[in-house]
Amino acid sequence: QVQLVESGGGLVQAGDSLRLSCEAAGRSFSQNAMGWFRQAPGKEREFVAARGINTNYADSVRDRFTISRDNAKNMVYLQMNSLKPEDTAVYYCAARSGMVATTTRSSYEYWGQGTQVTVSS
Repeated sequence: QVQLVESGGGLVQAGDSLRLSCEAAGRSFSQNAMGWFRQAPGKEREFVAARGINTNYADSVRDRFTISRDNAKNMVYLQMNSLKPEDTAVYYCAARSGMVATTTRSSYEYWGQGTQVTVSS
């Protein structure tokens, strides 16, 4: 059974940094794309960043967030710098069977339970 478990969320002030981690268990994703999505209250879940044979970022986080992976540990990370109140959301780790880092939610088969990130102004 595949499990994705996120950690690292919390409450921070605007301008602070956070690093989210996601550990995959049950199978290796070293040859597959993994990414991060987020969902703010009352909004749709949206793409944040993904990394496979390519790397993609949402325009709203480009130059502030960095996605990285440790395939030996089956983990993916999201370093978030210069956080803004509008980054407040539940952040979800996702993985897909393909190698291309896509931006569409429906292309990811595996999901974590999410970790809350709250940025105060």
